[in-house]
Amino acid sequence: MQRVRFMNALNRTLIAAVMVAMACGSSTAFAADAGFTQFIASLWPEAQAAGVSRATFDSQTRGLEPDYKLPDLILPGRPATGAPSQAEFVQVPADYLKEASIARLAEEGQRLMQQYHDALAGIEKRFGVPPSIVLAIWGRETDYGRYKEPYDALRVMATQAYVGRRKDQYRNEFILALKILGDGEVKRPDMRASWAGATGLTQFLPSEFYQHAVDFDGDGRRDIWNSVPDALASAAKQLVNKGWQPGLRWAYEVQAPANADCTMGVPEVTKPIGDWLRAGFVPVRGQKLSADEQAQPASLLQPEGIFGPAFLTTKNYFVIKEYNFSDLYVLYVGHLSDRMTNPQPFATPWSASTQLRTADVEAMQRQLTRLGLYKDKLDGKAGMQTRAALGAYQKSAGLKVDCWPSETVLRSMSAAH
Repeated sequence: MQRVRFMNALNRTLIAAVMVAMACGSSTAFAADAGFTQFIASLWPEAQAAGVSRATFDSQTRGLEPDYKLPDLILPGRPATGAPSQAEFVQVPADYLKEASIARLAEEGQRLMQQYHDALAGIEKRFGVPPSIVLAIWGRETDYGRYKEPYDALRVMATQAYVGRRKDQYRNEFILALKILGDGEVKRPDMRASWAGATGLTQFLPSEFYQHAVDFDGDGRRDIWNSVPDALASAAKQLVNKGWQPGLRWAYEVQAPANADCTMGVPEVTKPIGDWLRAGFVPVRGQKLSADEQAQPASLLQPEGIFGPAFLTTKNYFVIKEYNFSDLYVLYVGHLSDRMTNPQPFATPWSASTQLRTADVEAMQRQLTRLGLYKDKLDGKAGMQTRAALGAYQKSAGLKVDCWPSETVLRSMSAAH
């Protein structure tokens, strides 16, 4: 309890230092940096307990400065900006799932499948994850390593731990980043990261590195930054650790019957694929499903409500979603994986739907919450639960039930509120 009081007092002191600096301008930036330095020094006992040596701690934190230009920080005197809008959550599917991009990555993936054939075969044998799936993750995350992350990972973790919105999480990530460096897994210049701290070819946080990283090439290091076999095996192990089932597809594209109820498109509504087929859902392009496939449980996914493609999603769909909690991300990875072995695009084209502003979707979520139709996060993202709740509202209001956030629904809600 004493330690908690001490840390709370220390945090108040450090934030006060930032406030002074931010209020006074660049001439007192030293005060903010002094507070930051004091904060970093206070983390030594936790780093030591995690197995970080004093030499590593001192060498890696010497001269370390915060980056106040990162997003998702809480800086006194500045308006809250939150995290930058991720394409997965603000773009309509047609914009996110660009055919030209997927076709390019699929072609490159086919080449890489041959280049890394032996490693990929070994990964599939050990983990049960198909080569095309881990290649698709690599392609989506860093364009097969061509995209270079812009930030020093340690600086990102330190800044987010100091003045970020998720201080406790990043405090742990910072210490584990120090441990990665101290363990010799990677050199500091190679440990580049996104603004949120994800690092490596397949984008791991330091905590994920220690949970899932694999030395697959046998050189004694789990080098997810430079070793393609290590990075792909680590992605496969992460999927396995989150429940991947070998031999199970991620999803099946289907044509929904005209009377399909789009409010059923939530993970909680699950039934054997055979039951969906008997209810009128038809696999596209005449695809035949075996008895084993039809026995698998699946949920309905309609990313654009009744518009655009529909999918029956298996457990492996939701395992990929644990990698990045976005339906569009999973559709991108899953479809890119399919395209490496089958050149056909989605059978049903994406509609020309428009996406409402995040603030409008959040306003809808608040109203749906008040009506008892929605119990998830107020985040302005039109995910599964939001779309289903919108469909329920449309039913109650006598509107066309399409499970899509539109200006028509927004006006109806505003008039009724």
